[in-house]
Amino acid sequence: MDFFLSITYQVVIFVKNILMNFLPEKIDNYAVSHSENEPKLLQELSKETWQKVLNPRMLSGHFQGRVLSMLSKIKQPKVILEIGTYTGYATLCLAEGMQKNGTLHTIDKNEELFDFAKKYFDKSGYAKNIQQHLGNALEIISNIQDTFDLVFIDADKPNYINYFNKIIDKMNPGGIILSDNVLWSGKVTEKLNSKDESTKTLLAYNELLKNDSRVETVLLPIRDGLTISRVL
Repeated sequence: MDFFLSITYQVVIFVKNILMNFLPEKIDNYAVSHSENEPKLLQELSKETWQKVLNPRMLSGHFQGRVLSMLSKIKQPKVILEIGTYTGYATLCLAEGMQKNGTLHTIDKNEELFDFAKKYFDKSGYAKNIQQHLGNALEIISNIQDTFDLVFIDADKPNYINYFNKIIDKMNPGGIILSDNVLWSGKVTEKLNSKDESTKTLLAYNELLKNDSRVETVLLPIRDGLTISRVL
């Protein structure tokens, strides 16, 4: 069984690289090899996610995880909001830059992954700082009393604009909004299928971030697209 899991893990990593990378493989590998190493705990989390969880390509992964960690360390947020916990990989990356007594609120609607993520939170040094929320993110955000220094949006794409509208007035001046999957496997540059609600919303969302006077934005072609928006 261990041999089977090992082979399966290698196959899904290969497929992940084909699906998610826009850069030539040699360039992508060079960038990863000259960036910070992936912490051991996150290596374990990644491996178990790819072995046991559906849709493992949703994982942030080594390179994007180090980007999230670096951005958080630069910002040094007191309060972080993450919309879309999944298995907790990005959560732990963001927590690395959080102030010592900070709080990280992370929201997901998947009950089956709650304990999976919590297991790794408990293994980290951030368990006391991470507050897991289970349920509808739009409702939960309304009930959180904190204002946010850093927000990471990585959940259901048709709600991206709704999430932005929900959080923008709860952002502290100079706060950072990170939005994942904004290139959506390149679909945002192709002819739109009228039935594709995710791509349709992402197209509108990218325009919103570009033109909303409350934020300044840069879209980075990292993995599936990562937007950094600074609140003015």
